[in-house]
Amino acid sequence: MVLQAKMIVYSSKSSKGTLFPLRSMLVFFIALFGFYVCYFSFTQIALENEEEEEMNGAEERTNVLCKRPSEIPYEQMQYVHFPRPMSYDRGECACTPVRFFIIVSMQRSGSGWFETLLNSHPNVSSNGEIFSVRERREDIASILWTLDKLYDLDWRTSAAKNECTAAFGLKWMLNQGLMDYPDEIVDYLKKKGVMVIFLFRRNTLRRLVSVLANDHDKKTKQLNGTHKAHVHSQEEAEILARFKPDVDVSSLIPSMRSAEQSMDACLRRFRATRHMVLYYEDVIRNDNVLSRVQEFLGLPVRRLSSRHVKIHTSPLPDLVDNWEDVKHTLKPTEFARFLDG
Repeated sequence: MVLQAKMIVYSSKSSKGTLFPLRSMLVFFIALFGFYVCYFSFTQIALENEEEEEMNGAEERTNVLCKRPSEIPYEQMQYVHFPRPMSYDRGECACTPVRFFIIVSMQRSGSGWFETLLNSHPNVSSNGEIFSVRERREDIASILWTLDKLYDLDWRTSAAKNECTAAFGLKWMLNQGLMDYPDEIVDYLKKKGVMVIFLFRRNTLRRLVSVLANDHDKKTKQLNGTHKAHVHSQEEAEILARFKPDVDVSSLIPSMRSAEQSMDACLRRFRATRHMVLYYEDVIRNDNVLSRVQEFLGLPVRRLSSRHVKIHTSPLPDLVDNWEDVKHTLKPTEFARFLDG
């Protein structure tokens, strides 16, 4: 019995002795695996930090080389940018300063013609009504994302010039989301250093006639089955000018008043931006206006041109089918001043 008990005890000790190294090895391998995971993680983080430091260093070097051009006043420096697009290299023009701008306007106020004038400058790229696409303005996040992509200079359109673009922007209508988020957009424009050019039309009656004529052409497509909001030949202009809209006099004054209120509201909400206010009537009569616009954008002044041909050049009585009704409606109001416009 004693011998049997000793053998049992010995057997038990032997099994414990066998388990001990196995446990030690298991602990060792777990520790080794943990060390490997930690080492790999720290190495990855270090590489990412190095890459980020390299990018920041490159950007900082670009800024050091490019900022503070001597010819630019200090108070305007926040409106001077040196973007680095992802889709192409600005090369030797990396230090060509770029101003960001927005043309704010309303339909049939001369903004299409005005934008072609700007785009005739070799250093200007104005990219049209990018917010006419509803998905780009469905909420403020979509709007800001679109603006960021645009001002990174990665927005490539037919208006894009070359790496040495010095003024880059878009045309934005009041009814394309601009007035839905005015506070957020103003805050963005101020932080981003974007300048605003307001282009409106004083004579809201002429604007209304142009809107009605354009709506008619959308439906009838008078130029060989094609709708054209702007034309490039005198022949096309004369064809479109033949249509004389019949103005609904019952809604005439509310429509004109609404247009003026929209313009006033826009100027009031965006007054905190760096901006200039233009009126279509002044642009067509005074060549100095275009020079002031180029100076405002920090551009070398050039003679600007456009292929657009004005459609409605006749006096208002020749453009409206029920002119006498319109005249009778507006004469006793504050809008009588537009009857001779």
